[in-house]
Amino acid sequence: MTNANETVTPNGGKNILTIGLLVIILLMFAYAVFGDRGVLRILQAQEKKQELELQLAELQVQQQELKIQIERLQKDKSYWESLARTRLGMVREGELIYHLPDFKNESQEATNK
Repeated sequence: MTNANETVTPNGGKNILTIGLLVIILLMFAYAVFGDRGVLRILQAQEKKQELELQLAELQVQQQELKIQIERLQKDKSYWESLARTRLGMVREGELIYHLPDFKNESQEATNK
């Protein structure tokens, strides 16, 4: 006779196999989502790619503007003069500079007092 403790159920081996397969499938799913080449990493890489493409487009526009400015500096003397006047405050010999008061600032200061 056999004890009740020693009885083996015929489905016991199948349950362990099913649980083992389920654990393996869950581990594979977790690795597919969260692993080094998982879905989340792919989404992050695509987002980073879009940011870099936008940055590249902005830099290309800036590069084109700089090329135009270089060309103007090489060929256009009036552009040189306008830069010297606006950025450096230079004037031609014999020119007079008139500094006019800013009426907007004076009217605001009068109303604030």
